[in-house]
Amino acid sequence: MRLTAAEVARRADGEVVAGAPDAVITSWTFDSRAVEPGACFVALMGDRDGHDFVADAFRAGARVALVERPLRDVDVGEGHALVLTTDVVRGLQAVARSVRHERRDVRVVGVAGSTGKTSTKDLLAATLRPHRVHASPESYNNEFGLPITLLNAPRPASAVVAEMGERFPGDIAALCDIAKPDFGIITNVGLAHAEYLGGEEGAAAVLAELLEALPRRGLAVLNADDRWTPWLAERTEARVVTVGFSDAADHRITDVELDRSLFPTFSMGVWQFQVPIRGAHQVANAAMAAVLANHAFGMMWDDVAFWLRHARASRWRMELTKTESGITVLNDAYNANPASMEAALRALAELDVEGRRIAVLGDMRELGDRGPEAHAAIGDLARELRIDVVVGVGTGGAEIGRRAGSDAFTAGDAAAAIAMVDGLVQPGDAVLVKASRALGLQVVAEHLTDASVDR
Repeated sequence: MRLTAAEVARRADGEVVAGAPDAVITSWTFDSRAVEPGACFVALMGDRDGHDFVADAFRAGARVALVERPLRDVDVGEGHALVLTTDVVRGLQAVARSVRHERRDVRVVGVAGSTGKTSTKDLLAATLRPHRVHASPESYNNEFGLPITLLNAPRPASAVVAEMGERFPGDIAALCDIAKPDFGIITNVGLAHAEYLGGEEGAAAVLAELLEALPRRGLAVLNADDRWTPWLAERTEARVVTVGFSDAADHRITDVELDRSLFPTFSMGVWQFQVPIRGAHQVANAAMAAVLANHAFGMMWDDVAFWLRHARASRWRMELTKTESGITVLNDAYNANPASMEAALRALAELDVEGRRIAVLGDMRELGDRGPEAHAAIGDLARELRIDVVVGVGTGGAEIGRRAGSDAFTAGDAAAAIAMVDGLVQPGDAVLVKASRALGLQVVAEHLTDASVDR
């Protein structure tokens, strides 16, 4: 949406303190490395201070910067502007809230859940392509990522798929206050962020905030196989449709098959669907996306099946690569919790390989006092699935390795894991890499896939 610096200032309860009030912006970003010409750069205060990168953003083509302290040493230049507000995040949210209010023709889908929400978002966005859909890039699912998603929806867009993340009670309610979702999907309820949410009970409560925000004319798509679904269904006035393997599901999933590269197919009724994201666990995500496209947007099932095939996963999620030396790498290193770790291990066990199956598994963070038991359970699963070698990274990873069996090794960090894997892996082996994002284990997969060819 095109806005002037003056309009941004008004909506953000700020003021233009330098440059041209009539400077026009056409996009929004908080990453100075991803600035497009005409962008508004949002100077977030995080691990790094975004104010230190305002000059870089202007040089890259930004027209306006939203800041919360004066920057006297920055040359704003002709046709550019600085907008000063007391709190950058709240200012950004206020702008997004006002734009959402003006664009009531746009239908917003909120996607939440303990696991699988990014993949479900990607699958739904592909399916809704005929509706000129705009979706969160990667995992822009928090207090500043969601407003950026809304603000970057182009004028022709008639649908926005907004991923909604949760770490604390009230997080999703706050996002819904900005996005005003018409429809919602909750993938499942699990232990992700249990340290802050208080286990499954707390996770269910915060996910219910999405359902409580839906209008009576809206729609909620829920997982029929999740034990929390009956309770969740009572939290909304919107129509509820369930999807799953259960006989009680409104739309029942059947006939699941995996090909040699782990791509699934499944059926619902007489319709068959191909899922272009790896892993049997993606079937439920794809089915929920398909059902929402049919029920909320009126898409015919054959069109749903056609467009679903065009989905692409976000990076570091079940990326399968075969190196020139014959090593198969399954990179699922974006993040980890008990449910996603189990799904990744089961995918590794299903993979058709000539050599050994090696799992490089690190800590699952933010589980609180449930952490030791959860890591031990993953180790037990690795032993049950007969994973040949486990490399445990970090304290939790070491517990996984200890429970996995005799052929297990430990590494203190990602660098040590690289050195250890180099000494273990052989042509014909398959290597899974997975851990919570904080461990940065994607570098292990990237090291293995240097000079690789995608399969």
